[in-house]
Amino acid sequence: MASNQLLILVSSLLFLQSAFATLMAAEPAKKTDVVVEGVVYCQSCEQAGTWSLSGAKPIPAAKVSVICKNHKDQVSYYKVFETDGNGYFYAQLEGFTMSQCLLEHPLQACHVKPVSSPLQNCNLLTNVNYGLYGSPLRYETKKLFGSNYEAVIYAAGPLAFRPDHCPLPTHF
Repeated sequence: MASNQLLILVSSLLFLQSAFATLMAAEPAKKTDVVVEGVVYCQSCEQAGTWSLSGAKPIPAAKVSVICKNHKDQVSYYKVFETDGNGYFYAQLEGFTMSQCLLEHPLQACHVKPVSSPLQNCNLLTNVNYGLYGSPLRYETKKLFGSNYEAVIYAAGPLAFRPDHCPLPTHF
């Protein structure tokens, strides 16, 4: 009698184990993408030499680059993205992979730089939000969820160009 109960218990456990393994195998791994967003502006002459964007206008079709480096300080990701009609960029970092190394997390490894402005009258780089050296990413708890998909959205900037005809600032 005890051996029959033991046989039933073992059979039940084996059945549950195989059923659980089948369920886990049927559920595909969720893909996690990294996205960087921000805005590129034309800084007004009144604010030249500062980080202020008061009076700034968004630049459509401006280009920014997203650059990520690995723990050996080698470029592991580079791509140029273009802003939309409102100066906004949404950079989905397709192909970007993180290792287990904390230094290769997007907050540590990636930054955004302005590349070019299509405006003839506003195409000089500024250092607003460290644009010259690479604006660091900020995590703002934004995520997108879909079936088998998750996107973690980081922010950078805002970044700016300035007109080349601005007088030198006198407020230093």
